Amino acid sequence: MEIRKYISVDKEVLGGQAVFAGTRVPVVSLFWHLEKGISLDEFLEDFPSVTNEQAVAVLEMAGKIISSKNIEKFYAAAA
Repeated sequence: MEIRKYISVDKEVLGGQAVFAGTRVPVVSLFWHLEKGISLDEFLEDFPSVTNEQAVAVLEMAGKIISSKNIEKFYAAAA
């Protein structure tokens, strides 16, 4: 899976925050919506510039990171 196909980081767009590629929608907004119990379909309605493919790919990437044997390294890097 090519991460740049789904996520873009550019200091000229939202100060370098990770956004869905081709949009100005922060990736973290997907997780905020899901945490609040808002469905993926509702998220996509709220942000029509984000495709279902992009959202599902980001969730799959997050799942791979969380289930990685090296999760402690990711956690340490983020903490």
